[in-house]
Amino acid sequence: MLQVKNISFSYKKQAVLNNISFNVKAGEHVSIIGESGSGKSTLLKLLYGTYDLHKGHIFWNNSEILGPKHNLIIGPEFMKYVAQEFDLMPFITVAENIGAFLSNFYPEEKQARINELLDVVELKPFAKTKVKELSGGQKQRVALARAIAKQPEIILLDEPFSHIDNFKKQSLRRSLFKYLKEKNITCIVATHDKDDVLSYSDNMIVLHDAKIMANTTPQELYNNPENKLIASFFGEFNEINSKIIYANQLKPVDRSDLKAIVKQSYYKGSFYLIEADLNGENVFFEHDVQLKKGKTVFLYQV
Repeated sequence: MLQVKNISFSYKKQAVLNNISFNVKAGEHVSIIGESGSGKSTLLKLLYGTYDLHKGHIFWNNSEILGPKHNLIIGPEFMKYVAQEFDLMPFITVAENIGAFLSNFYPEEKQARINELLDVVELKPFAKTKVKELSGGQKQRVALARAIAKQPEIILLDEPFSHIDNFKKQSLRRSLFKYLKEKNITCIVATHDKDDVLSYSDNMIVLHDAKIMANTTPQELYNNPENKLIASFFGEFNEINSKIIYANQLKPVDRSDLKAIVKQSYYKGSFYLIEADLNGENVFFEHDVQLKKGKTVFLYQV
């Protein structure tokens, strides 16, 4: 179990994290969300021992994670951290990068392990390609594979799919998180993209103003957002009569108390996002077809 106990950290005099506490069970997947500058990346670096804590303690089982004042080499052996900058060897192949820290005493087992990881990150056709010839997204996938090569007990991922195009992103998420679950590897992901974590997280931590605003399941956060900041993570929403209502929860009906005038229709593929004026305020709802500007609609929360 990861135990984070009352930790605080500041850059100069600016508090980034203030009295943060939470636990993560072995094999659990937790995502950390929040605005830019909320401390997501800093928290991951503290968990990895990149910085010295100003206050508090971090434990993985019975081992305390300490910063550079206590260690010549940062990062405990049982943990891996994949940052937004990739620390790869550009002049050797993808396969060689993935297997760089695997034992050479058992070459057949090593090759089998490399092949397994190439499948996980969907890079088998590029096994013999030098890393310097890859795209940014492909390099990110190599970094992910290398991080899990020696099967750490816990992995920290900072915006792990930020460089990967949508064509590969969906299947890669499924493949990676399925693998981590099967191997019982604890995973903590910092992201701004709900699709990175919503379907794969056991718990979600929301950071705001250097503190934890919420720490609960994705379902609870989505169904009962405490404020607009949390709701915004899940997509378009409205605040009507002091209540948060997502755009997909509003539907046109023949008659209701909510009378709005259509301002714009945005094509979203499987639906149109309609922007309308409701008593002088913008309101958004989803509809099957495009609606003409100026049309009067009555809305109902489903």
